[in-house]
Amino acid sequence: MLDVWKQEIALITNAVHLLAPFFVKAADSGGFEGPSVNDFFPADVLFQGTPFALNRIMLIRLLVVAVLVVLMWLGTRKMKVVPGRGQAAFEFVFGFVRDGIIFDTLGEKDGKRFQSVLLTFFFVVLGMNLTGEVPGLGIAGTSVIGLPLIMALLAWVLYIYAGVKQHGLRYFKNVLFPPGVPWPLYVLLTPIEAFSTFILQPITLTLRLLMNMVAGHMLSVLVFSATQFFLFTVLAQGNFVGLLGVPAFAFGTVWLVFEIFVGALQAYVFTFLAAIYIQMAIADEPV
Repeated sequence: MLDVWKQEIALITNAVHLLAPFFVKAADSGGFEGPSVNDFFPADVLFQGTPFALNRIMLIRLLVVAVLVVLMWLGTRKMKVVPGRGQAAFEFVFGFVRDGIIFDTLGEKDGKRFQSVLLTFFFVVLGMNLTGEVPGLGIAGTSVIGLPLIMALLAWVLYIYAGVKQHGLRYFKNVLFPPGVPWPLYVLLTPIEAFSTFILQPITLTLRLLMNMVAGHMLSVLVFSATQFFLFTVLAQGNFVGLLGVPAFAFGTVWLVFEIFVGALQAYVFTFLAAIYIQMAIADEPV
């Protein structure tokens, strides 16, 4: 097994050595430009120099909100007992989120109390995530920390409110001092529970969504930049190494399909975790 790994490493090293001159040459001529952190901080497009300045990502976010409002209006304006195709599709997605995430986690009674916010979480995250795969947009609205952080803080406020509403101020006692634990252990356990519930949960909600979208964008840009570089720079110079652009393009296409799945999965995970945190807050016994 060790010999096989050595052979693989040797092959990869040789491939890198063979391809490196082409990337260096292209970089010097401006032909190859990989992704960078600047992608997530584009220049202002509207209202430059004011507190209301809008860059490309902010415009994408506003576009997603407008599209969601229109879709929700179209999906609910003429509801029929026997639904057509559009209404059936709308009800299927709505029912999947409501019944499969919210009611399954919180139960129907408590689920109805929080379904409006949780449904909003799902559709906003889904819409923002999918803009990374839309031609002409090319970056997710959740790939900059502001929006994921705001939604995570809203979820945090929601489950703290739910816990206080259910248990009063005793909620904080239940979280920080779980019953049945020997008193000396509270010296260690209470700081851990405080950090986990009030700090770590919103941080993990934020970073899980953010990092998935950042990584997806970086790899997508890298693959399609490499495709363009190989096909239109290297191959155009008569070097058949440029044919590597064909598998690069094929991989990029498959990756876009995978990113659509990841975007939907992250919307599911964000909504599900928010519902789980609410369920933990309103549970009769500390979870």
